[in-house]
Amino acid sequence: MRFKRNGSYTLNRKSKTKPNGKKPPAEEKKQYLELEYTKIRVVDFDLKELVVLPREIDLNEWLASNTTTFFNLINLQYSTISEFCTGDTCQAMTACNTIYYWYDERGKKTKCTAPQYVDFVMSLCQKLVTDEEIFPTKYGKEFPNSFESLVKKICRYLFHVLAHLYWAHFKETVALDLQGHLNTLYAHFIVFVREFNLVEPKETCIMDDLSEVLCTPVPPPAPTPAPSAPASAPSPSSQNHVTER
Repeated sequence: MRFKRNGSYTLNRKSKTKPNGKKPPAEEKKQYLELEYTKIRVVDFDLKELVVLPREIDLNEWLASNTTTFFNLINLQYSTISEFCTGDTCQAMTACNTIYYWYDERGKKTKCTAPQYVDFVMSLCQKLVTDEEIFPTKYGKEFPNSFESLVKKICRYLFHVLAHLYWAHFKETVALDLQGHLNTLYAHFIVFVREFNLVEPKETCIMDDLSEVLCTPVPPPAPTPAPSAPASAPSPSSQNHVTER
């Protein structure tokens, strides 16, 4: 069974590299952990039901379909605040207590602004998911042996973008009333990568506090108790009468 997979992000920069993290000293208050925001979701069912591999679907097909979808959705989510993510406001690609650096094809380490980093990430992801040799869409075309490792690379990069959205642009996301979409997207993504071990826990641990909250299914609302019937006066037939003699 084949899925139709289409990319939607086109950028000029292209770089096959992998980031690394370095911890700066300070950690700020995490607004996105406040209950008034974490309780807002687009859906209220168990997201694990969406990521479990269906019996009739090939594993690589399932990974390809979901990875492409997450690439498009995370790109779309980032685009909603991209005007606020500039070289001046985000001089480094930060997420919680981590700064991500970019390594070019020659292994040169580069500290770039957040929009530059996201540009590199999306360019690379776009190149991979639209490559027929890596993400085949034609029936009978085999996936390469390196497919799983490339999916892991894409997911690791996409996680960095999600983490940056929460850390640096959650305020703007709330102002746009899109925190429910971001929460649902993040939870869906984390449940997916955990299901198939696509991102190492040491990479996602910086957001474990949020993951614990958002990946727990929202409990159904407590049923409203039915109003009790008002007490009625006893009927004459049920009253005791005293007969005078």
